[in-house]
Amino acid sequence: MSIKDRFQPLLNERRQQHLYRSRPLVTSAQTVRMQINGLQVINFSSNDYLGLANHPKIKQSLSQALQTDEISYGSGAAHLVTGHHLQHHIAEDELADWLGCERALLFSTGYMANLAVQQVLMQPGDTILADKLNHASLIDGALQSEATLKRYPHLDMVALERRLQQASSQGGQVMIVTDGVFSMDGDLAPLQDIQRLAQTYQAWLLVDDAHGFGCLGEHGKGCFEYFGLEPDQNTILVGTLGKAFGCSGAFVAGSAILIESLIQFARPYIYTTAMPQLNALAIREALKLVRFAEEGGASRETLKQHIKQFRTGAKAIGLTLWNSPTSIQPILLGSSETALMWSEKLKQKGFWVSAIRPPTVPAGQARLRVTLSASHNKAQIQDLLKALEQTQLELTG
Repeated sequence: MSIKDRFQPLLNERRQQHLYRSRPLVTSAQTVRMQINGLQVINFSSNDYLGLANHPKIKQSLSQALQTDEISYGSGAAHLVTGHHLQHHIAEDELADWLGCERALLFSTGYMANLAVQQVLMQPGDTILADKLNHASLIDGALQSEATLKRYPHLDMVALERRLQQASSQGGQVMIVTDGVFSMDGDLAPLQDIQRLAQTYQAWLLVDDAHGFGCLGEHGKGCFEYFGLEPDQNTILVGTLGKAFGCSGAFVAGSAILIESLIQFARPYIYTTAMPQLNALAIREALKLVRFAEEGGASRETLKQHIKQFRTGAKAIGLTLWNSPTSIQPILLGSSETALMWSEKLKQKGFWVSAIRPPTVPAGQARLRVTLSASHNKAQIQDLLKALEQTQLELTG
């Protein structure tokens, strides 16, 4: 059988089910106003929540660094060979200091970080208890570990405790795994309850706060700060740097023994080239903006106001929203075909809003995923609401 014989029918099936995916071609910088597939649009689909991806201070720091002989673009090797450069080391120290953790460890992607943590920490006879709507990288990390994976209904703390009781009675270590902010729904894990259950049943806790870091909490430290909590020694924090930080890569933060164990045993860390030094420098500059600059707090406040404006306006025109207090504001539409039609209509009106379809979301829950940035202005959000109302009238009457 040829590759074509095996996969052409599957590709055809995806097209027929309105599930085929194409890569939009971007021919401009990552900003609010962009050119995508040749269209000039207002972008409501990026994860650049604080507008740092094209920030002049980050660009200036990179430009200045390239004028010296102290930094190159490529790292040259894996971290454990000769790829661990000074910018990586300082970035890790600064991230750990910001979060109040003993240490942090950089990864090239959040996917690699989530694979690494569960593969290293969980052994045969252990149990991973995962929220049913966890990100794909968390699911894959659990499946590739040697532990037993049990999933509990989304945000259902009664079901989680029942599974904790069952797993504890069977022996072995238990780890609770959850997103902090769920990437397709925008809702929050109830970390107060989850942390209490983890401590009660002596379970470890892994929180992927990819969409919370930078945005949530008074100082942008994410979901733990948002809920007024502190991670303990058995908490593992994972954060990505390509969202609110506007860079790329990810980190794991926690105890010194956790980080040293990942360095020694995590295959996704050991057997890959370190991220470019310039990216580590960009991360440091982004962290300054998130952590110290007045504009960091101002951006988070602006984002809150944008979320309030959008939710109020969307409800007023009868759109179905999730209970999301975050930058992620999904509009439930149902079928994949309907979601694609809405997305296309909005593109024609000058707005880029992605249609999210199965298997990324459950069948029957296709949606538009509106994401808001501090770089948007009130007029742009109001214009999007008008375009949504017009689209609703055009497609539903």
